[in-house]
Amino acid sequence: MRCFIAIKFPEEILDKIQGIQEESAKGKLFEGKFTERENLHLTLKFFGELDERKIERIREKLKEIKKERFDAEIKEMGVFNEDIVRIIWLKVNGEGVLDLQKDIDEKLAEFFKKEERFMSHVTIARVKKCEDKRKLISELKEIRIPQMNFLVREFYLISSVLKKEKAEYSVIEKFELG
Repeated sequence: MRCFIAIKFPEEILDKIQGIQEESAKGKLFEGKFTERENLHLTLKFFGELDERKIERIREKLKEIKKERFDAEIKEMGVFNEDIVRIIWLKVNGEGVLDLQKDIDEKLAEFFKKEERFMSHVTIARVKKCEDKRKLISELKEIRIPQMNFLVREFYLISSVLKKEKAEYSVIEKFELG
């Protein structure tokens, strides 16, 4: 089973992210695919394929994480590589996000390598083709990012099934924060 750990966003944040997606589609500056509303999330750790036994061991380790709820914020948009634009993202800021990700890495260190370069983001679009990268980047910088603060109350262990049209996610378990 293909799995990852993620934070989901409240409905009002999803509304604002979709507004940003619509705004970035207006110029038709790239061919690609916007992330579906139900698939918008912040990945804290991606595992790839896991068997049932390993998933159960991961679940037990994740239950040991005791953290308080925390505030997070989205306020920046960008791409990973301006020369080869493939992903358009929104950055998710907050010490709590980084702390939670580090705690997850610590708890799962016996199973997985720690993240070397964790970048807290939500992928809003995947670019397949772009004729004018400079213009696209310039247009993205012009998009006004609304105030997006939210409280993180839980994180999730999620399975992912890749379908032709889109990935389908299912929650394996939800982990509440204090």
